Amino acid sequence: MIVVTGTNTDVGKTIATAALATRIPNALPVKPVQTGEPDGSGDIVTIARLSGVTGVEFTRYPEPLAPNIAARRANMPQLSLTETVDRITSLATPQRTLLIEGAGGLLVRMADDWTIADLALRLDAGIIVVTSLGLGSLNAAELTVAAARAKGLHVLGLIGGLMPAEPDLATRLNLAELPEVTGVPLLGWLPAGAGKYTREEFAQAAASIRVPAH
Repeated sequence: MIVVTGTNTDVGKTIATAALATRIPNALPVKPVQTGEPDGSGDIVTIARLSGVTGVEFTRYPEPLAPNIAARRANMPQLSLTETVDRITSLATPQRTLLIEGAGGLLVRMADDWTIADLALRLDAGIIVVTSLGLGSLNAAELTVAAARAKGLHVLGLIGGLMPAEPDLATRLNLAELPEVTGVPLLGWLPAGAGKYTREEFAQAAASIRVPAH
């Protein structure tokens, strides 16, 4: 199992999950909580459109907020960690790689009493961190990797999201610096705008992403 998290929201986590689904045979994307999307849209829909792989979503809340806050405001039940673990485990087979996409960053509350880090720990899953690449990204990536390790998690690597067509100096230098400061490999990066690619174009972009042993 692989848990995909980010250094923040809007760093390209869903696009990276789609790339992994494209690259890993028999992958199954899983989205425990979706917020702020109407029916017929959302991360699982985007992943399927880009990769051709149909995933599983457990629940969704109407407002684009942290899941625990969104659930409270909608007067809807929050997900139980134990029930979420059981449901994910029931999807696992020896031939299948589950790609579990979180919401926002590593410590965003999926419910009042648990985060995606807690879920990864219970599942004994490796972590891939999707990071921004521009100015400020080194600090965010290093903090996320440090927090994951402090919780006993194994970080498999980083994926850069939203690479601009003309990267500035900080972005270009960060590509080499990110592995140095975090101590984990940079598995590749995806271009900004890849979410609008055709499936064929996306497969070409995803081919540059290295798949870690998991």
